Amino acid sequence: MSIHVIGVDAYALGWVGVELRDGQFGRAMLASTLYEIVAGSSGAAVIGVDIPLGMLPDRWRAADSLAADQLGPRRSSVFRVPPRAVWQEADFAAANRVCREMTGAGLSRQSWALRPKLLEANAIWERHPGLLFEAHPEVSFREMSGEPLAYAKKTWTGQARRRELLARHGIVLPDHLGPAGQAPPDDILDAAAVAWSAHRMATGTAHSHPSPPEENDGAAIAIWY
Repeated sequence: MSIHVIGVDAYALGWVGVELRDGQFGRAMLASTLYEIVAGSSGAAVIGVDIPLGMLPDRWRAADSLAADQLGPRRSSVFRVPPRAVWQEADFAAANRVCREMTGAGLSRQSWALRPKLLEANAIWERHPGLLFEAHPEVSFREMSGEPLAYAKKTWTGQARRRELLARHGIVLPDHLGPAGQAPPDDILDAAAVAWSAHRMATGTAHSHPSPPEENDGAAIAIWY
């Protein structure tokens, strides 16, 4: 039976997905909402998402600091996820204030900008336990390479290295992706890396930061790769 998985990355206009079948490229897709990808994923064993899934009630998550520690020069690609109450605020100023009150540190505007997609993904994750899981492309690429990547994903050298790593692990991205080819190259590469981790999840070979995952209200919180 074919193993069908999807890796999804958030980008400026919505979400980009890469589908794998038996670990090899199947298709790429664009959607304005994550729900569109989930609704059209019939038969997918798991869907990996490059967005934080699960917040703790009173502290930062261990997953983020552990993942960042593994990435060397790419550590800034992981942002710390503050407690759930921070995300329930309506504007950045209030969220930043609550974050400082609860953790002693502020919230970055970059993190806050992800709030709509974070809330969207978490609502789906809570409704469909076992289908979605959290991955991080730089953690996935680091595992593929065996060492932190020297060049950022938006550089020519960095993109060539990531495409090479994917191909080495059986994911050969075609030059022509149809409508999905409108997405930025680094987002396609990120979705493919998350799909690689999704295949590992489906085959029971994935690892996690932390291991075992943290738990909150019965939900396991971790970055899988």
